[in-house]
Amino acid sequence: EEEEEEEETDGWNSLLTAVLALATLISTFGSSFQYGYNVAVVNSPSLIMQQFYNSTYLERYGQPMEENFLTLLWSLTVSMYPFGGFFGSLMVAPLVNKLGRKGTLLFNNIFSIVPAVMMGVSETIKSYEIIIVARFIVGICAGLSSNVVPMYLGELSPKNLRGAIGIVPQLFITIGILCAQVLGIRHILGNSTGWTLMLGLTAIPAAIELILLPFCPESPRYMLIQRKDEKTARKALQRLRGWDDVDAELSEMHLEDQSERAEGHLSVLSLLSQRSLRWQLVSIIIMNMGQQLSGVNAIYYYADSIYSTAGVKQNDIQYVTVGTGAVNVFMTIAAVFIVEASGRRLLLLSGFGICCGACVLLTVALKLQETVTWMPYISITCVVIYVIGHAIGPSPIPYVVTTEMFRQSARPAAFMVAGSVHWLSNFTVGLVFPFMEVSLGPFSFIIFSVICLVTLIYIWVVVPETKNKTFLEICQMFSRRNKVEIKVGDGDLPLTESKESLEQRVKVTPF
Repeated sequence: EEEEEEEETDGWNSLLTAVLALATLISTFGSSFQYGYNVAVVNSPSLIMQQFYNSTYLERYGQPMEENFLTLLWSLTVSMYPFGGFFGSLMVAPLVNKLGRKGTLLFNNIFSIVPAVMMGVSETIKSYEIIIVARFIVGICAGLSSNVVPMYLGELSPKNLRGAIGIVPQLFITIGILCAQVLGIRHILGNSTGWTLMLGLTAIPAAIELILLPFCPESPRYMLIQRKDEKTARKALQRLRGWDDVDAELSEMHLEDQSERAEGHLSVLSLLSQRSLRWQLVSIIIMNMGQQLSGVNAIYYYADSIYSTAGVKQNDIQYVTVGTGAVNVFMTIAAVFIVEASGRRLLLLSGFGICCGACVLLTVALKLQETVTWMPYISITCVVIYVIGHAIGPSPIPYVVTTEMFRQSARPAAFMVAGSVHWLSNFTVGLVFPFMEVSLGPFSFIIFSVICLVTLIYIWVVVPETKNKTFLEICQMFSRRNKVEIKVGDGDLPLTESKESLEQRVKVTPF
């Protein structure tokens, strides 16, 4: 029986086709890349931008800006990005249900091109307010793309490639961060003449996506389950898989559709009340909180000050930052190739474990660096180890697992919840960490280590392995913990079934 099941499963597996590869590259470069780029783009030119704020204020009012007001404006410049990301996450469910996954990504480019122009002309029109507003708008772009791209690719991918392709958005986020760090080197664009150009470059990926993405297929699951357009779904699957016989995969989609037909398209409120999805929802909230509150954005947003505290010379900080970004990219590439072999759960556990240990060691190193001459090198090593740990698990895997844990009707609302938690946690760290750094000093990272440990324990106890499972099979894995029973009829799935036949095959009932 096991051999027969493996043979049937292999029929649903697929190689990476040119169409799937292009859809992945275009959507991740056009959307995910921008997320990473805009996380780090204000880091290197921060002092120059603050000088611009001060000189503009002086020209307007004839007196220099007060230091507290300047600090407030800069905090707004940084924090408006994740705040916009939160609002973008709230738009995910209505947009993807109405416009589709691909349509939402195309529409989202408005929130990239417009703020890019605004930031590009900010120095010319002598306005720092326009930068703050633009950061909020481009945050909306990031909030949408960070949720819609994993959803889109997860629905395009065959289950044997879903993990690897699901990590590609995170890979392009890290590449975006690295590009911003490289361009931010002072003799490239991180200077008084190049910083506005650097802020405006975010329009280029958006323009490329706007031109090329229309040639890629829409999600077959969206077309079949939500639009009831089987003909278009079949054509999209045939292009994505590279062969004509896609009946088995279409039948699996029909089965999933029937299993959730009574639920309809779930809103966030109805998702919260669904007993059959309770532990999946708790899991994505815990993983997204753990991902952001583990301290990763404290590293990105305030990397320069961390390295300065660690004793790195001011002129060398920019190169250490670029080196850290390169390590991040390399380890995310490694995760793409190992996720299908190792599974999601192992990468999450090992990643959070490495981050927990690195935070503890970083605390000790920062505390002792004034008394031990070589300790700054240990501090930098701890940061690099932390980045490695986060890159292999906590950064990419929650997006993959969020796609896999929910079926079609619940997935948009689930991403809306996960994205909101993600961006609110991101916003909180960006706002609170500077005060933590002042009041707690090196002990700030102990808090991050505790959060990593708590998240690790939760994943160990609750989250199952989802590798190479269909969305319906994963739902069945959670049914015992949710105290519901999901029954799928036995025997081979016929290629064509009537509505009455499917209704007899699928039931969701409480114990």
